[in-house]
Amino acid sequence: MVRVPASPSLPTRVLAIRDEDPERPWSPLGRWWPESHGGVVGVRDIRAGGAWLAADSPAGRLAVLLNRADVSTLPESQIVTRGGLALDSVAGRTPVHPRTHGFNLVEVEGSRTSVVSWDGERLSRVKLTPGTHMVAHDDVDDPSTPRIERWLEEFAAAELPDTGSWWTPWIDLLERSAALASTDDEAIIRDNRPHGYPTQSLLVCVASVTTDAVEVHYRALREPGHWDGGLDGSF
Repeated sequence: MVRVPASPSLPTRVLAIRDEDPERPWSPLGRWWPESHGGVVGVRDIRAGGAWLAADSPAGRLAVLLNRADVSTLPESQIVTRGGLALDSVAGRTPVHPRTHGFNLVEVEGSRTSVVSWDGERLSRVKLTPGTHMVAHDDVDDPSTPRIERWLEEFAAAELPDTGSWWTPWIDLLERSAALASTDDEAIIRDNRPHGYPTQSLLVCVASVTTDAVEVHYRALREPGHWDGGLDGSF
């Protein structure tokens, strides 16, 4: 979820939920790349060393990576991990000739947000207009994605405070959405195993981005794929 401000003097707000195989090891929000990306904070994939979410606060940049189906014909030996995309993005390097599987890469820089998409053949970029947008594993605000069709309007209507715990109305909505079974097509907190994927929702991040600062907060689900009593840690 991204709320793009109407004025460049206002922050961009982001709510991001990570779906991944719980058996794939990862590290919580931290500074995991001191040599190659000093100062960058992110959620690290331990196996490949990349990031699902990354932020460079002084630069006012945030990037969030989502997987997308692709039609790539490259052999697996030539495929590069997607985890480097978010790290490159917050360093100011957007994808040009990806050799990865498909992705949607949300790139936030101050009040400007774009989504870069790759399906294995075609690379595209959509600049988000002011307002609230939802990105999953297909196109931005795609009404054919059941969770977007069900919940985007309600997230767009939520009034976010200017200061303090601005994310509370969105988290309240997220909790309400979790009344659905996590295997439901309209669910946001997800268990994708019945759909043929090993991924489940693991964590929630909220972020506020301005031209010279990024504030990111992180909480993990107590049980993968289920809201059940909330989240570990504190925003």
